Amino acid sequence: MASSPVVETVRQVQADGYAISIGTSMRHDYATWIEEASPAHHYAVISDSNVAPLYASPLRAALARRGRATLHQLPAGEQHKTRESWATLSDALVEAGCGRDTTVVALGGGVVGDLAGFVAATYMRGIPVVQCPTSLLAMIDASVGGKTGVDTFHGKNLVGAFHPPAAVLIDVETVQSLSPEHRRAGLAEAIKHGVIADAAYLARVDADLPALLAADSAALLACVSRSVEIKCAVVAADPREQGLRRVLNFGHTVGHALELASGFTLLHGDAIAIGMVLEARLAERTGVARVGLAADVESVVRRAGLPVQRPASIATERIVEGTRMDKKARGGAVAYALPSDIGTMAGAERGWVTDVPEALLREVLA
Repeated sequence: MASSPVVETVRQVQADGYAISIGTSMRHDYATWIEEASPAHHYAVISDSNVAPLYASPLRAALARRGRATLHQLPAGEQHKTRESWATLSDALVEAGCGRDTTVVALGGGVVGDLAGFVAATYMRGIPVVQCPTSLLAMIDASVGGKTGVDTFHGKNLVGAFHPPAAVLIDVETVQSLSPEHRRAGLAEAIKHGVIADAAYLARVDADLPALLAADSAALLACVSRSVEIKCAVVAADPREQGLRRVLNFGHTVGHALELASGFTLLHGDAIAIGMVLEARLAERTGVARVGLAADVESVVRRAGLPVQRPASIATERIVEGTRMDKKARGGAVAYALPSDIGTMAGAERGWVTDVPEALLREVLA
Protein backbone atom coordinates (compact mmCIF):
# COMPACT_ATOMS: atom_id res chain seq x y z
CA MET A 1 0.00 0.00 0.00
CA ALA A 2 1.22 3.48 -0.82
CA SER A 3 1.74 5.39 2.38
CA SER A 4 -0.16 8.57 3.15
CA PRO A 5 1.80 11.81 2.79
CA VAL A 6 1.46 12.41 6.53
CA VAL A 7 3.26 9.15 7.32
CA GLU A 8 6.97 9.74 7.75
CA THR A 9 8.17 6.14 8.03
CA VAL A 10 6.46 2.80 7.52
CA ARG A 11 8.01 -0.62 7.96
CA GLN A 12 6.07 -3.76 7.19
CA VAL A 13 6.45 -7.21 8.69
CA GLN A 14 4.51 -10.00 7.03
CA ALA A 15 2.76 -12.34 9.44
CA ASP A 16 0.91 -15.50 8.49
CA GLY A 17 -1.92 -14.11 6.38
CA TYR A 18 -1.75 -10.44 7.38
CA ALA A 19 0.60 -7.47 7.38
CA ILE A 20 1.90 -5.55 10.38
CA SER A 21 2.63 -1.93 9.47
CA ILE A 22 4.85 0.05 11.83
CA GLY A 23 5.46 3.76 11.46
CA THR A 24 5.14 7.31 12.70
CA SER A 25 2.05 9.54 12.28
CA MET A 26 0.08 6.60 10.88
CA ARG A 27 -2.86 7.28 13.20
CA HIS A 28 -3.84 10.27 11.08
CA ASP A 29 -4.64 7.95 8.18
CA TYR A 30 -5.70 4.77 9.97
CA ALA A 31 -9.08 4.78 8.20
CA THR A 32 -7.44 4.39 4.79
CA TRP A 33 -5.31 1.50 6.00
CA ILE A 34 -8.30 -0.16 7.70
CA GLU A 35 -10.51 0.15 4.63
CA GLU A 36 -7.86 -1.41 2.41
CA ALA A 37 -7.16 -4.29 4.81
CA SER A 38 -10.78 -5.04 5.67
CA PRO A 39 -13.48 -3.10 3.75
CA ALA A 40 -16.79 -3.17 5.59
CA HIS A 41 -20.30 -1.77 5.69
CA HIS A 42 -19.96 -1.05 9.41
CA TYR A 43 -16.83 -0.27 11.43
CA ALA A 44 -17.16 -0.95 15.17
CA VAL A 45 -14.36 0.81 17.03
CA ILE A 46 -13.70 -0.69 20.47
CA SER A 47 -11.58 1.38 22.84
CA ASP A 48 -11.31 2.25 26.53
CA SER A 49 -11.74 5.26 28.77
CA ASN A 50 -8.02 6.14 28.59
CA VAL A 51 -7.46 5.85 24.86
CA ALA A 52 -10.81 6.87 23.35
CA PRO A 53 -10.57 10.55 24.40
CA LEU A 54 -7.15 10.77 22.71
CA TYR A 55 -7.65 9.01 19.40
CA ALA A 56 -11.18 7.67 18.83
CA SER A 57 -13.11 10.71 17.56
CA PRO A 58 -11.01 11.46 14.46
CA LEU A 59 -10.81 7.74 13.61
CA ARG A 60 -14.55 7.28 13.90
CA ALA A 61 -15.19 10.38 11.80
CA ALA A 62 -12.81 9.18 9.08
CA LEU A 63 -14.35 5.70 9.06
CA ALA A 64 -17.83 7.23 8.88
CA ARG A 65 -16.91 8.61 5.45
CA ARG A 66 -16.37 5.02 4.32
CA GLY A 67 -19.41 3.35 5.91
CA ARG A 68 -21.25 3.26 9.20
CA ALA A 69 -19.02 3.77 12.21
CA THR A 70 -19.79 3.32 15.91
CA LEU A 71 -17.65 3.67 19.02
CA HIS A 72 -17.91 1.21 21.88
CA GLN A 73 -16.00 2.16 25.01
CA LEU A 74 -15.18 0.13 28.11
CA PRO A 75 -13.50 1.20 31.36
CA ALA A 76 -9.72 0.97 31.29
CA GLY A 77 -7.86 -1.72 33.20
CA GLU A 78 -7.13 -5.45 33.28
CA GLN A 79 -9.93 -5.94 35.80
CA HIS A 80 -12.39 -5.21 32.97
CA LYS A 81 -11.06 -7.92 30.63
CA THR A 82 -13.87 -10.25 31.62
CA ARG A 83 -16.66 -12.36 30.19
CA GLU A 84 -19.06 -9.68 31.41
CA SER A 85 -17.31 -7.05 29.28
CA TRP A 86 -17.32 -9.46 26.33
CA ALA A 87 -21.08 -9.91 26.72
CA THR A 88 -21.68 -6.17 27.07
CA LEU A 89 -19.69 -5.39 23.92
CA SER A 90 -21.30 -8.22 21.95
CA ASP A 91 -24.76 -6.95 22.90
CA ALA A 92 -23.73 -3.42 21.94
CA LEU A 93 -22.77 -4.62 18.47
CA VAL A 94 -26.16 -6.30 18.10
CA GLU A 95 -27.94 -3.12 19.20
CA ALA A 96 -25.86 -1.07 16.74
CA GLY A 97 -27.03 -3.30 13.89
CA CYS A 98 -23.65 -4.85 13.16
CA GLY A 99 -23.86 -7.72 10.70
CA ARG A 100 -21.30 -10.06 9.21
CA ASP A 101 -20.18 -7.18 6.99
CA THR A 102 -18.70 -5.46 10.07
CA THR A 103 -15.03 -4.95 10.87
CA VAL A 104 -14.05 -4.53 14.50
CA VAL A 105 -11.28 -1.99 15.11
CA ALA A 106 -9.37 -2.55 18.36
CA LEU A 107 -7.97 0.83 19.43
CA GLY A 108 -6.02 0.61 22.66
CA GLY A 109 -3.60 -1.44 24.71
CA GLY A 110 -3.41 -5.15 25.35
CA VAL A 111 -6.68 -5.37 27.27
CA VAL A 112 -8.61 -3.74 24.42
CA GLY A 113 -6.84 -5.85 21.81
CA ASP A 114 -7.51 -9.14 23.59
CA LEU A 115 -11.12 -8.29 24.39
CA ALA A 116 -12.04 -6.74 21.03
CA GLY A 117 -10.34 -9.65 19.28
CA PHE A 118 -12.41 -12.14 21.27
CA VAL A 119 -15.59 -10.22 20.46
CA ALA A 120 -14.65 -10.38 16.77
CA ALA A 121 -13.78 -14.08 17.01
CA THR A 122 -17.18 -14.98 18.42
CA TYR A 123 -19.60 -12.40 17.02
CA MET A 124 -21.74 -14.12 14.38
CA ARG A 125 -19.14 -16.92 14.51
CA GLY A 126 -16.35 -14.62 13.49
CA ILE A 127 -15.89 -11.23 11.83
CA PRO A 128 -12.65 -9.39 10.91
CA VAL A 129 -10.67 -7.34 13.39
CA VAL A 130 -7.96 -4.76 12.74
CA GLN A 131 -5.60 -4.21 15.65
CA CYS A 132 -4.45 -0.63 16.31
CA PRO A 133 -2.32 -0.97 19.46
CA THR A 134 -1.53 2.24 21.34
CA SER A 135 0.69 0.89 24.15
CA LEU A 136 4.25 -0.37 23.76
CA LEU A 137 3.32 -3.69 25.30
CA ALA A 138 0.45 -4.20 22.86
CA MET A 139 2.60 -3.16 19.90
CA ILE A 140 5.32 -5.71 20.47
CA ASP A 141 3.26 -8.53 21.92
CA ALA A 142 -0.50 -8.55 22.43
CA SER A 143 -1.55 -7.34 18.96
CA VAL A 144 0.57 -9.91 17.11
CA GLY A 145 -0.16 -13.61 16.83
CA GLY A 146 -3.93 -13.90 16.85
CA LYS A 147 -4.49 -14.79 20.50
CA THR A 148 -7.66 -13.27 21.95
CA GLY A 149 -9.40 -13.82 25.25
CA VAL A 150 -10.60 -12.74 28.66
CA ASP A 151 -9.60 -13.42 32.24
CA THR A 152 -11.57 -15.34 34.83
CA PHE A 153 -11.47 -15.46 38.61
CA HIS A 154 -9.16 -18.48 38.29
CA GLY A 155 -6.55 -17.03 35.93
CA LYS A 156 -5.52 -14.96 32.92
CA ASN A 157 -6.74 -15.62 29.39
CA LEU A 158 -8.42 -18.91 30.30
CA VAL A 159 -11.33 -18.23 27.93
CA GLY A 160 -10.46 -17.19 24.39
CA ALA A 161 -9.82 -18.11 20.78
CA PHE A 162 -7.18 -17.90 18.09
CA HIS A 163 -8.41 -15.21 15.69
CA PRO A 164 -5.70 -13.59 13.53
CA PRO A 165 -6.33 -9.95 12.64
CA ALA A 166 -6.89 -8.66 9.12
CA ALA A 167 -4.05 -6.21 9.79
CA VAL A 168 -2.03 -4.64 12.61
CA LEU A 169 -1.38 -0.89 12.42
CA ILE A 170 1.26 0.48 14.79
CA ASP A 171 1.94 4.20 15.19
CA VAL A 172 4.84 4.32 17.64
CA GLU A 173 4.13 7.99 18.42
CA THR A 174 1.17 6.95 20.58
CA VAL A 175 3.70 5.69 23.14
CA GLN A 176 4.31 9.37 23.92
CA SER A 177 0.87 9.53 25.56
CA LEU A 178 1.75 6.74 28.03
CA SER A 179 2.89 7.35 31.57
CA PRO A 180 6.53 6.49 32.38
CA GLU A 181 5.26 3.45 34.32
CA HIS A 182 3.47 2.05 31.28
CA ARG A 183 6.42 2.71 28.98
CA ARG A 184 8.66 0.73 31.33
CA ALA A 185 6.08 -2.04 31.58
CA GLY A 186 6.05 -2.42 27.81
CA LEU A 187 9.80 -2.92 27.76
CA ALA A 188 9.42 -6.18 29.68
CA GLU A 189 8.19 -7.94 26.55
CA ALA A 190 11.05 -6.48 24.47
CA ILE A 191 13.53 -7.82 27.02
CA LYS A 192 11.76 -11.17 26.88
CA HIS A 193 12.13 -11.35 23.09
CA GLY A 194 15.86 -10.71 23.41
CA VAL A 195 16.30 -13.37 26.09
CA ILE A 196 14.42 -16.04 24.18
CA ALA A 197 15.69 -15.41 20.67
CA ASP A 198 18.29 -12.70 20.01
CA ALA A 199 21.19 -11.71 22.27
CA ALA A 200 22.20 -8.85 19.94
CA TYR A 201 18.68 -7.43 20.09
CA LEU A 202 18.69 -7.57 23.89
CA ALA A 203 21.98 -5.66 23.91
CA ARG A 204 20.46 -3.00 21.65
CA VAL A 205 17.36 -2.66 23.84
CA ASP A 206 19.65 -2.33 26.86
CA ALA A 207 21.72 0.38 25.15
CA ASP A 208 18.61 2.23 23.93
CA LEU A 209 16.76 2.20 27.28
CA PRO A 210 17.02 5.99 27.85
CA ALA A 211 15.68 6.73 24.35
CA LEU A 212 12.95 4.10 24.62
CA LEU A 213 11.79 5.42 27.98
CA ALA A 214 11.72 8.92 26.46
CA ALA A 215 9.53 7.57 23.60
CA ASP A 216 12.06 8.49 20.93
CA SER A 217 10.48 7.54 17.60
CA ALA A 218 13.62 6.15 15.96
CA ALA A 219 14.43 3.94 18.94
CA LEU A 220 10.83 2.77 19.14
CA LEU A 221 10.69 1.93 15.43
CA ALA A 222 13.79 -0.25 15.77
CA CYS A 223 12.58 -1.91 18.96
CA VAL A 224 9.02 -2.60 17.85
CA SER A 225 10.08 -3.80 14.40
CA ARG A 226 12.57 -6.37 15.72
CA SER A 227 10.25 -7.59 18.47
CA VAL A 228 7.47 -8.05 15.92
CA GLU A 229 9.85 -9.96 13.62
CA ILE A 230 10.82 -12.29 16.46
CA LYS A 231 7.26 -12.98 17.52
CA CYS A 232 6.04 -13.48 13.93
CA ALA A 233 8.78 -16.02 13.24
CA VAL A 234 7.87 -18.03 16.34
CA VAL A 235 4.12 -17.87 15.67
CA ALA A 236 4.55 -18.85 12.01
CA ALA A 237 6.42 -21.98 13.12
CA ASP A 238 3.74 -22.93 15.66
CA PRO A 239 0.44 -21.03 15.23
CA ARG A 240 -1.52 -23.04 17.83
CA GLU A 241 1.13 -23.23 20.58
CA GLN A 242 1.78 -26.95 20.34
CA GLY A 243 5.54 -26.58 20.66
CA LEU A 244 7.91 -23.73 19.81
CA ARG A 245 5.40 -20.95 20.51
CA ARG A 246 5.59 -21.91 24.18
CA VAL A 247 8.95 -20.12 24.39
CA LEU A 248 7.03 -16.82 24.27
CA ASN A 249 5.73 -17.68 27.74
CA PHE A 250 9.09 -17.13 29.42
CA GLY A 251 8.34 -15.12 32.57
CA HIS A 252 4.60 -15.57 32.13
CA THR A 253 3.89 -18.63 34.29
CA VAL A 254 5.02 -16.83 37.44
CA GLY A 255 4.05 -13.43 35.99
CA HIS A 256 0.43 -14.35 35.35
CA ALA A 257 0.19 -15.90 38.81
CA LEU A 258 1.48 -12.64 40.30
CA GLU A 259 -1.10 -10.62 38.37
CA LEU A 260 -3.90 -12.87 39.54
CA ALA A 261 -2.71 -12.84 43.17
CA SER A 262 -2.51 -9.04 43.09
CA GLY A 263 -6.11 -8.75 41.95
CA PHE A 264 -4.72 -7.36 38.66
CA THR A 265 -3.38 -4.28 40.43
CA LEU A 266 0.14 -5.20 39.30
CA LEU A 267 0.89 -4.01 35.75
CA HIS A 268 1.32 -6.87 33.29
CA GLY A 269 4.81 -5.75 32.32
CA ASP A 270 5.89 -5.41 35.94
CA ALA A 271 4.60 -8.91 36.67
CA ILE A 272 6.40 -10.36 33.64
CA ALA A 273 9.63 -8.60 34.63
CA ILE A 274 9.52 -10.24 38.05
CA GLY A 275 8.52 -13.50 36.43
CA MET A 276 11.52 -13.45 34.10
CA VAL A 277 13.94 -12.89 36.96
CA LEU A 278 12.43 -15.67 39.06
CA GLU A 279 12.10 -18.10 36.16
CA ALA A 280 15.72 -17.45 35.15
CA ARG A 281 16.66 -18.51 38.68
CA LEU A 282 14.53 -21.63 38.21
CA ALA A 283 16.41 -22.31 34.97
CA GLU A 284 19.71 -22.26 36.84
CA ARG A 285 18.37 -24.34 39.75
CA THR A 286 17.03 -27.03 37.43
CA GLY A 287 20.32 -27.17 35.59
CA VAL A 288 19.05 -26.16 32.15
CA ALA A 289 20.80 -22.75 32.18
CA ARG A 290 24.36 -21.61 32.61
CA VAL A 291 25.33 -20.19 35.97
CA GLY A 292 25.05 -16.41 35.84
CA LEU A 293 22.10 -16.22 33.45
CA ALA A 294 19.71 -15.08 36.18
CA ALA A 295 22.05 -12.27 37.19
CA ASP A 296 22.28 -11.11 33.57
CA VAL A 297 18.49 -11.08 33.18
CA GLU A 298 18.02 -9.28 36.49
CA SER A 299 20.62 -6.69 35.51
CA VAL A 300 18.86 -5.54 32.34
CA VAL A 301 15.45 -5.64 34.04
CA ARG A 302 16.79 -3.37 36.79
CA ARG A 303 18.29 -0.94 34.27
CA ALA A 304 14.87 -0.67 32.62
CA GLY A 305 13.49 0.46 35.98
CA LEU A 306 11.33 -2.64 36.29
CA PRO A 307 10.78 -4.61 39.52
CA VAL A 308 12.79 -7.77 40.18
CA GLN A 309 11.18 -9.06 43.40
CA ARG A 310 7.69 -10.23 44.21
CA PRO A 311 5.71 -7.74 46.30
CA ALA A 312 5.94 -8.70 49.98
CA SER A 313 2.17 -8.34 50.24
CA ILE A 314 1.63 -11.34 47.94
CA ALA A 315 1.98 -14.63 49.77
CA THR A 316 4.07 -17.41 48.26
CA GLU A 317 1.18 -19.89 48.33
CA ARG A 318 -1.03 -17.52 46.34
CA ILE A 319 1.57 -17.47 43.59
CA VAL A 320 2.12 -21.24 43.68
CA GLU A 321 -1.63 -21.77 43.45
CA GLY A 322 -1.83 -19.39 40.51
CA THR A 323 0.81 -21.29 38.53
CA ARG A 324 -1.33 -24.43 38.68
CA MET A 325 -3.87 -22.76 36.39
CA ASP A 326 -1.23 -21.97 33.76
CA LYS A 327 -2.29 -23.06 30.28
CA LYS A 328 0.89 -25.15 29.87
CA ALA A 329 0.07 -27.29 32.92
CA ARG A 330 -0.46 -30.93 32.02
CA GLY A 331 -1.45 -33.81 34.28
CA GLY A 332 -1.14 -31.65 37.38
CA ALA A 333 2.46 -30.65 36.62
CA VAL A 334 3.45 -27.07 35.86
CA ALA A 335 5.82 -26.66 32.92
CA TYR A 336 7.94 -23.57 32.35
CA ALA A 337 9.51 -22.05 29.24
CA LEU A 338 13.10 -21.55 30.43
CA PRO A 339 16.20 -20.09 28.75
CA SER A 340 19.53 -21.88 28.72
CA ASP A 341 21.39 -18.69 27.82
CA ILE A 342 20.64 -15.23 26.43
CA GLY A 343 19.10 -15.84 23.03
CA THR A 344 18.65 -19.59 23.49
CA MET A 345 15.78 -21.54 25.03
CA ALA A 346 16.00 -24.93 26.72
CA GLY A 347 13.78 -27.95 26.28
CA ALA A 348 13.54 -28.49 22.52
CA GLU A 349 13.39 -32.23 23.12
CA ARG A 350 10.60 -31.75 25.69
CA GLY A 351 8.30 -29.49 23.67
CA TRP A 352 10.18 -26.35 24.77
CA VAL A 353 9.07 -26.62 28.40
CA THR A 354 10.63 -27.91 31.61
CA ASP A 355 8.74 -29.35 34.58
CA VAL A 356 9.59 -27.56 37.83
CA PRO A 357 8.75 -29.04 41.25
CA GLU A 358 6.64 -26.76 43.43
CA ALA A 359 9.18 -27.10 46.23
CA LEU A 360 11.81 -25.47 44.02
CA LEU A 361 9.42 -22.67 43.07
CA ARG A 362 8.77 -21.99 46.76
CA GLU A 363 12.51 -21.78 47.39
CA VAL A 364 12.97 -19.22 44.63
CA LEU A 365 9.94 -17.21 45.75
CA ALA A 366 11.29 -17.12 49.29
